[in-house]
Amino acid sequence: MHSLISDTSAVKFGRYGGLFVPETLVPPLAELAKAYQRLMKCEDFKEELNLALKTFAGRPTPLYYARNLSQKLGRKVYLKREDLVHGGAHKLNNTLGQALVAKKMGKTRLIAETGAGQHGVATAIVGANLGFETQVYMGEVDIERQKMNVYRMQLMGAEVIPVRSGSRTLKDAINEAMRDWASSFDHTHYLLGTAAGAHPFPSMVRDFQSVIGKEARSQILQAEGRLPDSITACVGGGSNAMGIFAPFLEDEDVRLLAVEAGGRGLGKTDRIADHGASLGLGTDGVLHGALTKILQDPYGQILESYSVAAGLDYPGVGPELAFLAEKGRVLTKIADDKTAMRGFHALSKLEGIIPALESAHAVGYALQEPEALGDLAIINISGRGDKDLATVMDYENL
Repeated sequence: MHSLISDTSAVKFGRYGGLFVPETLVPPLAELAKAYQRLMKCEDFKEELNLALKTFAGRPTPLYYARNLSQKLGRKVYLKREDLVHGGAHKLNNTLGQALVAKKMGKTRLIAETGAGQHGVATAIVGANLGFETQVYMGEVDIERQKMNVYRMQLMGAEVIPVRSGSRTLKDAINEAMRDWASSFDHTHYLLGTAAGAHPFPSMVRDFQSVIGKEARSQILQAEGRLPDSITACVGGGSNAMGIFAPFLEDEDVRLLAVEAGGRGLGKTDRIADHGASLGLGTDGVLHGALTKILQDPYGQILESYSVAAGLDYPGVGPELAFLAEKGRVLTKIADDKTAMRGFHALSKLEGIIPALESAHAVGYALQEPEALGDLAIINISGRGDKDLATVMDYENL
């Protein structure tokens, strides 16, 4: 591995973010940043993306008044229904945007990483739809617990490449995808799935996902005539959270609650690595090209994180979220596996909506700390739970 290049001009979020990558990744990142900035000023590109989001992805998604959950919590709760996006999660908002950028750049191949499988599925969707050769890196552990999503990717023509290094989960899948991109960027676009990594990925993913918050803002004003007291979202890398938080950042009366994975439960183990709470428990370090909050030992070695939700099993977090948490704009919360399972079952039984285990962390936190939500709340349901049924059944049979 070459020594890391640090470009301080790329830091966008206080001291967090930036560009800390091997020399071989500087050219593709610079090319991507230039193309993205140019295209986001192009009205034709924005119209093409908006049309695809409307007619292919199924936007806008509803803001649903969850009357039974509201009654249980003793306050008005709305759900932003990203589980209704084509493919079953918010991930398609980003993959459509990035794939269209890649198309305009003349790329012919997409590579991606995936943990829970939803980003891999969304990449396979756009790969098939827009005519890309598509390969998805996925840790062996995640392949085993997300077999259905692996099959969905393969159905749409994507090749799923098992990653056998390290913890064999999301972190290691990102490592392998970055290695691939360093030697193939002349014809390949690396479609990163979360608002993390080196510049310009955190800004680009946030911008493509901010359609969630823009819609939610308009919808809650129409439904209630005012902004919510709080918005709650689960956090792994941070794409669904930044997507719904971004349009509310200037509204200081709206509490932004970021719920991370507590894994097996604080107090049940002294090992930070048994959790996925990088934002709340992490310290400053460099991971996947950016300075951010990461789970690491005293010597700077990355720890293996854990969560029952594959999409939250990541030892880092997006740099913008690290910045917002440090300044107090985003409040970090933790929900352990048991809390997430309560959220999973409660939303299923109360509303007939089976949430992804990632989203269930946000619901579980709301059940545990309803007073933190205020009188009017939005919870972002980032995906649907079909993919997690086997995991839930296995968990309950332990």
